[in-house]
Amino acid sequence: MTRARFEHLVTEAITLIPKRFRREMRNLAVVVEDEPGQDLLDEIEVEPPDSLYGLYQGTPLPERTWDFGNALPDRITLYQRSIEEGSEDEDDVRAIIGETLIHEIGHYFGLSEEEIEEIEQKYWRGAPLDSDDDE
Repeated sequence: MTRARFEHLVTEAITLIPKRFRREMRNLAVVVEDEPGQDLLDEIEVEPPDSLYGLYQGTPLPERTWDFGNALPDRITLYQRSIEEGSEDEDDVRAIIGETLIHEIGHYFGLSEEEIEEIEQKYWRGAPLDSDDDE
């Protein structure tokens, strides 16, 4: 898959995030890289056969103090090659992008792994992620 097509799928997934969450996502960059470096995998203790689809780097919203500001954007990195290798077809790529974004955005909002897993289960069941109107 070309980088342009992959980035299109990422943009598509971002637009599917309920607006009430998108409105709160400030100073956050979503970027695509080929794959994570070995140093990063070692640092976060990812060993084969596991892989890393995405990574959030930054200060979660609940951890920010009153004087937080003038900072570089928080960053969500999606790893195209890792996602493609974990997929059978474009539909799988789309699904993994969506789930990975949900997971990493959960970290941005300061959710625990358990809370993120609950949201991911709703995502896979096709349940609404947001009970409020998506204005």
